[in-house]
Amino acid sequence: MSATDSGNFEGLLVGKIKGKFLVPGYQRGYRWTALEVTRLLNDIRDSDGQTYYLQPIVVKSLGDERWELIDGQQRLTTLALIVRYIKSELPRTEVKYEIEYQTRPESADFLLNPSDDDAKKNIDFFHMNKAWKAIGAWFCDPQHDATTAAINIHKALNEKVKVIWFEAPENADSIELFTRLNIGRIPLTDAELVKALLLSQSRIKNKNGEDRVLSVAAEWDAIERDLRNPELWAFVTGKAEEEATHIRLLLDILADQDHGKVLRERERKPFHTFETLRPTIVANPNGFWDRVADLHSLLIGWYEERETFHKVGYLVACGVRFDEILVQSIGKSKPDFIAHLNMMISAELENLEAPDLRALSYDDDYDLIKRVLLLMNIETTRKLANSSEKFSFKAYAMRKWSLEHIHAQNSDSLKTVEQWTSWLTQHKDALTGLPTASIDEKKRSEIESQIDEALPTITREKFQELETKIREAFRSDDSLSTADEHLINNLALLERDDNSALNNAVFEAKRQAILKLDKEGSFIPICTRNVFLKYYTTERAQQVHFWSLQDRTSYMEAIEEQLEPYLHQGTTP
Repeated sequence: MSATDSGNFEGLLVGKIKGKFLVPGYQRGYRWTALEVTRLLNDIRDSDGQTYYLQPIVVKSLGDERWELIDGQQRLTTLALIVRYIKSELPRTEVKYEIEYQTRPESADFLLNPSDDDAKKNIDFFHMNKAWKAIGAWFCDPQHDATTAAINIHKALNEKVKVIWFEAPENADSIELFTRLNIGRIPLTDAELVKALLLSQSRIKNKNGEDRVLSVAAEWDAIERDLRNPELWAFVTGKAEEEATHIRLLLDILADQDHGKVLRERERKPFHTFETLRPTIVANPNGFWDRVADLHSLLIGWYEERETFHKVGYLVACGVRFDEILVQSIGKSKPDFIAHLNMMISAELENLEAPDLRALSYDDDYDLIKRVLLLMNIETTRKLANSSEKFSFKAYAMRKWSLEHIHAQNSDSLKTVEQWTSWLTQHKDALTGLPTASIDEKKRSEIESQIDEALPTITREKFQELETKIREAFRSDDSLSTADEHLINNLALLERDDNSALNNAVFEAKRQAILKLDKEGSFIPICTRNVFLKYYTTERAQQVHFWSLQDRTSYMEAIEEQLEPYLHQGTTP
């Protein structure tokens, strides 16, 4: 919508709708079923006294309270039928508007007195009569008294239930407008309603008193483009998928500020943001737009500043909402805000102390370990010297993540021939990679031959026999005990799909698989890659093919080093 054809917007109580509405011949007729009718009544009932917004009603004035009904005839017709039914329980109730279908001249009369006989006259009356019966069935439901339900719905329609009333300008082409509405091109989301209202205000001026409409429209589009940067969007929302309008995020935040409460997504009623912001926009469009621009600038600033980006992004990835972080920044200097972010991160780690960190176990602390290892990966990326690389919150948001055992002790979860075959094939390849210093060549050839011989007719017993031999070949002098297997020093973060292909494998088999996945372009977190490249192990203890006690110790020390600033009684980074 341009500023010249944006029309007028307001939130209008259903009980205030009046006049005569003409449904033009270019529209299809009434088609709501009992499902839509019942859902509408349930939604009004379940709004629990809160303002409840219906989808927009789009009209164009024909003069003398006569309206061309461009969009919303299904809702408006159903509401007329509901009020007509309420009149049967509350006789003083009146339907304050009429609806007439251009192709069905008797429709206004039928809506006042639906009947089975007249329903046979045409398809529109047939569906209206079906809706009328669905309304009657809803009010006569034995779960509630019909008169009480009528009183409650009537009260809601007059006090709480609103439509977004959009009055198109008189020079608008009705058919074009209807077409745009019905192919989704007209902006009727919260964000686009705000845009249309903002651009329709004649008081948007620059410092010289000149019209700002064109510049505001351009700035709006620039902000929307910025927020469509996939990395920025994932940083601020923790999501990878796009939405219809991304500027909606900023508008929701401003609406929550004006409303005095941060709302969860499920708490946000349709058009709550538009209706909350509308008085501010009408009263001071310049001031409102300045607030949007300032919030956008703050977001971009955090995105571009390396330390803030990684700390805020971590919190958002853990489920902390961006607007909740924003509230904590108000009135704080940058050092104070960073210090507060550190406190929030510590809270996400459940205020762990170093001994607690070392004792974290796969079985008891799964989700906490995921948050710990995510933070390790983010902090490692943030601290890369002389690098502009940033952690990809988009890549993280796109995937499901799980914990991978760096070295698995057993294959108890493998139950099928297909799983046994895959495991043996994978470990035969791993045996090939072992140097002669680690395995006797004769022993290697013997195990490989036994695998080849067993694969065509593999059984559980034969698999278990070969598994024991293979694990013995990959056992270092200080291999993990079964009790140690689930501790954090034997766990790494990995995408769930990649993890499923690596479960139950020994270190060498996983090392080869990780390198293959990395070459194929899988997103391997930096610390997971470092683990399998033995990045953390000192040179004196280096050996590539086994996961030793020294490897685990060095890895644990690296985890503690990265997380030390956020551990209980830690220092500020």
